[in-house]
Amino acid sequence: MENKEFILCKYGEIVLKGLNKGQFEKALLGTVKTRLADLGEFKIYYAQSTLYIEPMSAECDIREALGRVKTVFGIATVTRALAVKKDIDEIIKYAKTYIPPFLKDAATFKVEGKRSDKSFPLTSPELAAKVGEAILEVLPTCKVNVNDPEALVRVEIREEYAFLHANAERGAGGIPYGTSGKALLLLSGGIDSPVAGYMTAKRGAYLEALHFESIPYTSQMAKEKVLTLAKKLCAYIGRVRVNIVSLTAIQEQIKRLANEDYFTLLLRRSMMRIACRVANMHRCDVLVTGESLGQVASQTMKALTVTDDAANIPVFRPCIGLDKEEIVKAARSIGTFDTSIIPYEDCCTVFTPKHPKTQPELIKVLEEEKKIDFIRLEEEALASMENRLISLY
Repeated sequence: MENKEFILCKYGEIVLKGLNKGQFEKALLGTVKTRLADLGEFKIYYAQSTLYIEPMSAECDIREALGRVKTVFGIATVTRALAVKKDIDEIIKYAKTYIPPFLKDAATFKVEGKRSDKSFPLTSPELAAKVGEAILEVLPTCKVNVNDPEALVRVEIREEYAFLHANAERGAGGIPYGTSGKALLLLSGGIDSPVAGYMTAKRGAYLEALHFESIPYTSQMAKEKVLTLAKKLCAYIGRVRVNIVSLTAIQEQIKRLANEDYFTLLLRRSMMRIACRVANMHRCDVLVTGESLGQVASQTMKALTVTDDAANIPVFRPCIGLDKEEIVKAARSIGTFDTSIIPYEDCCTVFTPKHPKTQPELIKVLEEEKKIDFIRLEEEALASMENRLISLY
């Protein structure tokens, strides 16, 4: 046989699924095929809780493919692996040539064997020992450490081939995108909402996005910043439609007619009603926001309760129990932080009251709401909605 490199993707939570495991595998397979479609001809299939990605020609860009599948939700680990004949002499031969480059920066290593094909004459420990001895022959300064190795080498005897690989990388984890329903993400230009979107998508929810602008109080550059954040999320979700609604007229009417202390609450209730309408248009089951309990005046428990009263579908807040440091850490890890901190205006900071209500009473908020024709204003805002389809590739 001709030896070739594969990419092996090991499942995460999918392994725990019962009779519906197949639908998760099918969704994962479809996502990976879409992600790799422009990188050459790959044969992609799953067996034994592993997704196999086999390049079918020399033109396949396996390095780029590896990078892309690392961001696919549902995959726990990813590695390049050499497929060789299921013969111990062949395995030892290629362990000496294929594995050493992966260990060049490691002082210690460990070999793990896995024998899925029980007809193979060596047990898993015997197989690991043989491969470890072969590696030590070519890397005599590298030591074996079975308890805390710097590098982990694996040799797996599977149905068709033996696979050699080392230093598997972590995948995105979670469950396959699109297997948990559809959510509308309220995407601002801040740090929190992209993290909330990522966390929701990681749990399998398909995302639509809604962004509120307030031109001329917010700029075109502020909108472009949000679209850039959407593109950053596409590293994990492939593509997303960003619906854009102007709040200018609504904000100006609130400023003109309402008690200043209620500006933020009235605006956020209006945003919730509009978001529910947009969610209904796109058949989304829930709204998703980046709010964290107590972070700002509008995110106290009572303020959130008043806000949620205006929504007619559930509101998910994945960041609700995270502090700012934890959210920033997550934003850095998914690549959105540097864009989020670019200092452009946000619609929620327009006409911010000096003394916003932090412990509002719903009955008083509803009295203030009667001063403004929100039905007409929200219809007009929705009528002028635009949308942009953002894709990674």
